[in-house]
This record gives sequence, C-alpha cells and structure tokens, in this order.
Amino acid sequence: MSTTVIGVAGGTGSGKTTVARRLFDVLGSSRVCVIQHDRYYRERLDLTFEERCALNFDHPHALDTALLLEQLCALKAGRAIDAPVYDFSRHARCAHTDRIEPRQTIILEGILVLADASLRELLDVKVFVDTDPDVRFIRRMLRDTSERGRSVQSVIDQYISTVRPMHLEFVEPSRRYADVIVPEGGDNPAAVEMLQALVRRLD
Repeated sequence: MSTTVIGVAGGTGSGKTTVARRLFDVLGSSRVCVIQHDRYYRERLDLTFEERCALNFDHPHALDTALLLEQLCALKAGRAIDAPVYDFSRHARCAHTDRIEPRQTIILEGILVLADASLRELLDVKVFVDTDPDVRFIRRMLRDTSERGRSVQSVIDQYISTVRPMHLEFVEPSRRYADVIVPEGGDNPAAVEMLQALVRRLD
C-alpha cells in the first residue's frame, strides 16, 4: 500500500486543525490518520514548572522532530506507532501514549511542518493555511484560556515575546515551500474541497 503524506502548516490559530479535521471527516478514519507536530515537544522535567512556562515553544528546537521523523517512517513502512501525548497545562509529556495505526493517508499538522527540510522531504503535498494575524491571535487566546488553563496575561506575554517573533522568523517564510495555500483555513470550503480532490487523485 502506497502512503500519501500531507503536511498542513501555518501560524498559530490559522485553522490548520480545522483543515486537517475536515479532510479526515470526508476521507474517513479507515483511510486517514492525523498527527500533530506539537505532540512532540521535548520533555523538560529537569526544569521547574515556572521555568518550563518560560520556554520558547515556537522555536524548532523545542520539538523532538527526530522522533517524529522516526515514527512517520514507521507508519509509511506499515508499522503502528506509540505517539507521545503532551499536557499543555503542565508543559510536560503524559505517562501514556496514543497508538496510531498506519493508514493510506497521513496528515501531519503543525506550525513548523514546512520549516524543517527533513520533514518536507517526506511530504507528498505541502499545505500552508494563511489567516490574518488578528484573527489568529483571537483564536489562540480563546483556545489557550479555555482548553489549556492559561491566563489572558500569560497568553499575551507569550505572544509578544516568542509566538510573533518565531512566526516571522520561521513560520511565515516557510509558506514559500507550499504546494497549496489555503486562505482563511477551514472557513474556505472551496479550498478544502480542492485538497480533498487532490488527495483522491494521489491514491
């Protein structure tokens, strides 16, 4: 069975997850698996919680991309993986993992998916989700305060100190590697339908 790997990148709050979910919903769980790059944040239990909170999570070095590459290659070879699970409220990996079975299509989603040359080499389709910065910031604020136990001030501080600078340094420049640019993410049904048709043609 040949495997198609689709990379979905874009800034925080751009709608990457929505695009990936809509592809998954249409193509079906028997055919598609989705992997989030941010599952692979490095374990830093050598630091206190306060020190972990101050880490730059938007820099490529914050992620264990080597482990991700190893597990992607395993999936492409038809082997199941035990993917790490990250607890964003503690800034640490969970003790349990998620078993992910190989599928015909793998969707890899994350802000830095296109910024890493080794990841790009494994991608058959490279997608960049492009959404206005103010919309992305509002979405991140709502997500982090409601789902990740963050305060409003901590989200603002992180956005100013690391999220925006890293977006400008790594994420935004990576759009030049995209095969497809999706404006407004999941709110662009025409673009999502085009991606669905493209995936079907690759099978």
